[in-house]
Amino acid sequence: MITARSRLGILSLGVALLGLAEGCADNPNPGAAKGPSAAFRSRGAEPKSAAEPAAKSDGGFIVTRGDISPTDPAAPPRPGEVISADSYDLAASPSPTAVAAKPEGRSSGPVGGNSFAGGGGGVGGGMTAPGDPSSTGNFGHEVNRRSRAIAPPPATAESYARIVENTFRDPSKDPLSTFSIDVDTASYANVRRFLTQGVLPPKDAVRIEELINYFPYSYAPPTVADEPFAVHVEVGRCPWDETHRLAKVGLKGREIAQDKRPASNLVFLLDVSGSMMDANKLPLVKAALRLLVNKLGENDRVAIVVYAGASGLVLPSTSCQDKATILDSLERLQAGGSTNGGAGLELAYQAAVANFIKGGTNRVILCTDGDFNVGVTGPGALTRLIEAKARSGVFLSILGFGMGNYKDKTVEMLADKGNGNLAYIDSLQEAGKVLVEQMGGTLITIAKDVKIQVEFNPSKVGSYRLIGYEDRMLAARDFNDDKKDAGEIGSGHTVTALYEIAPLGREADAPGVDPLRYQEAKPKPEAQGTADPAKAKELFTVKVRYKAPQADESKLMAFVVEDGADDSTSDEFRFASAVAEFGLILRESQFRGKASIDAAVERAESSLGHDPSGYRREFLNLARKAQALGAH
Repeated sequence: MITARSRLGILSLGVALLGLAEGCADNPNPGAAKGPSAAFRSRGAEPKSAAEPAAKSDGGFIVTRGDISPTDPAAPPRPGEVISADSYDLAASPSPTAVAAKPEGRSSGPVGGNSFAGGGGGVGGGMTAPGDPSSTGNFGHEVNRRSRAIAPPPATAESYARIVENTFRDPSKDPLSTFSIDVDTASYANVRRFLTQGVLPPKDAVRIEELINYFPYSYAPPTVADEPFAVHVEVGRCPWDETHRLAKVGLKGREIAQDKRPASNLVFLLDVSGSMMDANKLPLVKAALRLLVNKLGENDRVAIVVYAGASGLVLPSTSCQDKATILDSLERLQAGGSTNGGAGLELAYQAAVANFIKGGTNRVILCTDGDFNVGVTGPGALTRLIEAKARSGVFLSILGFGMGNYKDKTVEMLADKGNGNLAYIDSLQEAGKVLVEQMGGTLITIAKDVKIQVEFNPSKVGSYRLIGYEDRMLAARDFNDDKKDAGEIGSGHTVTALYEIAPLGREADAPGVDPLRYQEAKPKPEAQGTADPAKAKELFTVKVRYKAPQADESKLMAFVVEDGADDSTSDEFRFASAVAEFGLILRESQFRGKASIDAAVERAESSLGHDPSGYRREFLNLARKAQALGAH
């Protein structure tokens, strides 16, 4: 007789066997080592199941084995386009091993243990031999055409730095607002990833300045020959508080044409640790870098450094006249092991400095999920390491990948301290935007240590607040200190900052202090007036300091701004304000006033302007998704 307890035992056994079968399907070699030594072990001789399951999808990027290469490498996909075998053609970009003979002296097989072979030779566990069907990173294998939705993974392993919002300041006590520019766009793409998965992002994942700066703006370029950027200022009514004013300060970097671009010395620093196995990590990294390599020219050079439990030079600096060798080295990378990012940074900067091009673009491009877990891991040690490397004259770009364990806090800190910029790659479409469409801005620095200081007129301004840029704030004295590091701006980049201003007599609540015992209180601005009548109409003064990419001494630009009676504003002003309003809502900001998704969408829709890539129209859909998920 089968009792209830027996039936329960049989059911439990069946579930266990089913789980074991699924686990074996996911990992044909479950006994393989997972420690640091596994990161670079040889996989060429490992048996593989004939039927390997498809990797999970993230945002339409679905891969079983292989990287996806575009039919037209110079044309990134458009927003909303599903990246699958139907829209991207593997055959259009054949494996480099099929079009070029193996260079003299190169090892065609993987190197076992923790050893590395220069010139693109195999790295045990980090790379496989060309054409090896056991590789999960080879081109030419099938792409799963079956799109299947996946539930968003828990974000508990993701880390974000706490953001304490800027408050309103009293210009009679704090007339100066000083900050470093920020051209990072990672937060917007990361927010999009959360919303696309059907969840609202964590508040600290929302950096409003990065939401605003994700979009290009139609600011006029500089007209003065020796100035790297132009400054544009506009003032209008604040949409979420009609009693306040909103001021927009915009910078437009000089554009350098592709045929005028200086020679590039690039080092791809690639995280190939075990945390990078997912389809939206290392496979997407390789597909993204293929886009960039295909756009580089004969005067450009690329080296490849990888790191996991150890680090290694997979490819010495190689001319892009030999793209087949570069792509071949990328193709054979595999993930496995722990993450010693500090060792990788050391080796990557060594390679960049060894091949430094004077007057050229010298840059390390780090692709990672930010999960550093061995070697130099603490924020203090990493900060000191990257600050030291920044003094080498080599710039840094960080591309963040993945979900579930994404360490935004780490990669943001590295970008801030390393003369760098940060983007988050959630799809091949985003890779195309960052590495192809905006290639000049990503690679070519036209000015570094760019700082903005705004002095507010206390006879016109009751209080003011900078929206965003919380982790870029500087002391007033830092503005004139050329030793103080600040952000860089690239070719064609636009940078936008917004100030919410409460007019005199309508002051927002600004933090104050008790009356001083040993000093007399100063008279109110309205009582004392303005000493110089010529300055009575001035709202504020904008000053900008910057250095040329290889200079040590800064230059100064200054502009006086008056607030006119005309409330008509440009499309750029209205769209930037709509994105800021959206960010205030996502952050549940105490300063959001009457902000609403409906108002933000209506204003954004009326100010789409020139939107050839569809990024602004995509914003409308994301805002509606956030509203459906409860953002208000």
